[in-house]
Amino acid sequence: MVLVGGRTVLEVISPELARRIVARDEQPGDDWHPEYPFADELDPLRSLAAASSTDPVFTMYLVRRRSDGLAVGGIGFFGPPDGTGTVEFGYGLVPSARGAGLATEAVELALQHAADNGARAAVADTDVANVGSQRVLEKNGFVEVRRSAALVCYRRELA
Repeated sequence: MVLVGGRTVLEVISPELARRIVARDEQPGDDWHPEYPFADELDPLRSLAAASSTDPVFTMYLVRRRSDGLAVGGIGFFGPPDGTGTVEFGYGLVPSARGAGLATEAVELALQHAADNGARAAVADTDVANVGSQRVLEKNGFVEVRRSAALVCYRRELA
């Protein structure tokens, strides 16, 4: 599955690809940014690598920058929508790719895909100090629903 935007392309990460990313076993055509994968993405990639099967929609996606074709981050769902139709997701880009609108577009593409496949709402959280991530969520129509000393939690209705 490939989702195409103006600045980004999202590509499904299979368990096999996740294993190669974690091992940093780059092969011709992978075109990973030198900073990819970044530390925060390793645990979700390890979980995906250990999976015997994955949901074809609500999984992890590689975020590729269209301008140069480099994989610069990831976005992923923590599973299919729950009983209320709510899906949780997370995302991140290598530091040098931040601030160019790539995360904002990647979130937009992923949420549209989620809505097209039955999700009715989406939730995400971010560190209190991660103002850039908060702005990405707010640009995508998320509203703050809860805050703790460490996290800011957001929600958006999709339907």
